[in-house]
Amino acid sequence: MTTLQSVPSSLGTHPAAGSNPSRAETREQLSKATYDLLVIGGGILGITTAWHAAQSGLRVAMVDAGDFAGATSSASSKLLHGGLRYLQTGAVKLVAENHFERRAVSRSVAPHLSNPLTFYLPVYKGGPHGAAKLGAGVFAYSALSAFRDGVGHVIGAERAARDVPELRTEGLKAVAVYGDGQMNDSRMALMTVRAAVEAGATVLNHAEVIGLRKNDGRVAGAELRDRTDGTEFGVGARLVLNATGPWVDHLRRMEDPGAAPSIRLSKGAHLVLKRTSPWHAALATPIDKYRITFALPWEDMLLLGTTDEEFEGDPADVAVNEADISQILDEAAFSIRDQQLSRDLITYSFAGLRVLPGGPGDTAKAKRETVVTEGKGGMLSIAGGKWTTFRHIGRTVMQKLAELPGRPLADDMEPVKLLPRHMPLPGLANPHAVEHRLLVDGGTPGPRMAADTARHLATHYGSLSFDIARLAGGDPALAERIHPDAPEIWAQVVYARDYEWARTADDVLRRRTTLTIRGLDSEDIRSRVEDLLAKRP
Repeated sequence: MTTLQSVPSSLGTHPAAGSNPSRAETREQLSKATYDLLVIGGGILGITTAWHAAQSGLRVAMVDAGDFAGATSSASSKLLHGGLRYLQTGAVKLVAENHFERRAVSRSVAPHLSNPLTFYLPVYKGGPHGAAKLGAGVFAYSALSAFRDGVGHVIGAERAARDVPELRTEGLKAVAVYGDGQMNDSRMALMTVRAAVEAGATVLNHAEVIGLRKNDGRVAGAELRDRTDGTEFGVGARLVLNATGPWVDHLRRMEDPGAAPSIRLSKGAHLVLKRTSPWHAALATPIDKYRITFALPWEDMLLLGTTDEEFEGDPADVAVNEADISQILDEAAFSIRDQQLSRDLITYSFAGLRVLPGGPGDTAKAKRETVVTEGKGGMLSIAGGKWTTFRHIGRTVMQKLAELPGRPLADDMEPVKLLPRHMPLPGLANPHAVEHRLLVDGGTPGPRMAADTARHLATHYGSLSFDIARLAGGDPALAERIHPDAPEIWAQVVYARDYEWARTADDVLRRRTTLTIRGLDSEDIRSRVEDLLAKRP
């Protein structure tokens, strides 16, 4: 296994030139300034709002009690999709909107962080839907994207089995085909944080709110505690946005102890498994009239899920249990052969909480809509939504800010309608071109960069890959793999520390690399990552 034992003790002692400010510097900046907008919560809803607000000319701060995208936003099914199942409920406008946003992200905003994915929807004898119905459904689905991803159609079992060798063909009548998109949600979120910072936002993770500041009954900021060292400090703001996801009602009760519950939570669990053979398409298997279970080739692994059950209790306690594992494997077995579903192949499991509007009914049928409300103290709260429409949500919140009674921020904002609808995320580049350059001139001494490492960097950092290559070129130890069975190199750890706000081993191994999902985050590797993180203030 690659180690850091031979690395000079000076490695990583000083932050790289042009790196993010230290936590102490950021705390001082936050405590001395008065911001137009303080966003509490660094999931994708908070991140996209901070990005759009900074782009519109507001002075913006964003804080999170954990890591950016450390909860729900990094526990998704990793899809950029129109939402085929929403056609069941007649949400045609929503599907069309989702398709527009998916195409924009995949083609002009972040083509370096997303990729197209073909989906096979198997039709089995005795299943909840017939081939004709699903064929018509995928045709309508592709029509709502103006057929830009091909025409939804139906193919035979034999052809489908060539692309998905583990597809169960017993009782398989036909397979409906459609196109959608895929991403690494953690990487997409981090690049959006970076975009917000480049637009002028000040951000700090691992900083929890311990109280709200009030001025004549109006929320005017927050008191915070830095979880890394216990330092307490405050942030003043003209307007506070509560974007804390599953904790949104907790913060609302800080504003108003009598605030009634506004949301309900649905738990979604996933499993990550080693693949027993290459997959060239994903499976979306109907379980009943409303639910679909996914089997997705992702990060050279197989992602299975998801569950959908109401959750009550502390959001911090959400976890995958034995019932979740059994359900996911049992549902996957409808369409996947047993050899791919061995528990010995599981490398990782994770669970997140969907934030749904409050009300009765089955959570699987609930709309994934975004709700913005204003509390007694003037604090805005945002909840719900889905990853695919994260840019649209940012625009929606900005419009809400411009329409607030008294328009407290409108005079300081650039007109919302003038915000670029296709503003790219940092690193925008053709990933194939980046990969080629890394292979030809990887920035490392000695042998050229390995093909899988070049491909991984290109599809997770875009043109920013060259910054990592330069780090690796400056010290051979940083060009070594973190683990022989993963594409990541040690330069990514230093980069995560200096440029991507990583403070803990989990920040690096689960959200800034793929070591954890591959089951490769050994105690030795975690210890060495922590040693590198400790070398920066």
